[in-house]
Amino acid sequence: MKKTISVILAILLVAGCLSACSLNAGQSLEGSGRLQIVTTIFPEYDWTRNIIGDNGGKADVTMLLDTGVDFHSFQPTADDIMKISTCDLFIYVGGESDEWVEDALKEATNKNMIVINLLDLMGDGVREEEVVEGMQEEDHDHEHGEGEIEYDEHVWLSLRNAETLAGGICDAIQKIDPDNGEYYKKNTEAYIEKLKDLDEEYQAAVSASSVRTVLFGDRFPFRYLVDDYGLSYYA
Repeated sequence: MKKTISVILAILLVAGCLSACSLNAGQSLEGSGRLQIVTTIFPEYDWTRNIIGDNGGKADVTMLLDTGVDFHSFQPTADDIMKISTCDLFIYVGGESDEWVEDALKEATNKNMIVINLLDLMGDGVREEEVVEGMQEEDHDHEHGEGEIEYDEHVWLSLRNAETLAGGICDAIQKIDPDNGEYYKKNTEAYIEKLKDLDEEYQAAVSASSVRTVLFGDRFPFRYLVDDYGLSYYA
């Protein structure tokens, strides 16, 4: 509820600015000659920068979360909403912490914008939240209906997921800038090879270990990572 109110207030504050904005629907790339890409968290930002590569001069990539800001409690400013409204590509996680996004997207002035929801991109690969033996549950700032499923939104904390997500982001950037599509594709393939190499290092470390249980003294965000390598955990 608090996030919804904050988004509505921010939308009201920025409405006047948007009406005068020179980048109208479909004009941000053609008019300025630069891709406008907005991401919510650092992994999305980092994947995008690797995909764009040396073509970074053709794109403005913005990350909304400042250093030290908790992703789970982030609330957008009026300036954040304006950046989202006019961008060519908006990338967000899509879990409960991003409930504010739906209201923000209603104010979009670029109707040709491509929106990527990481949870949607993962499809059947998204895991439900789970409570393992000995885990102490925390009270979250989210309301759940009876029987409502809560999904683990930390999909970026898996190298194998990152391969899928980077590929999806590449596809979107190619649609916006098809003239450089092959270049983006090669960058993505090279980046995914690095992810695969790192994944092999992780697997080798796990395979060589005699202990395969992780103890974590906080809310557990690494569900996808432990599933990748067959680890058990307590948190």
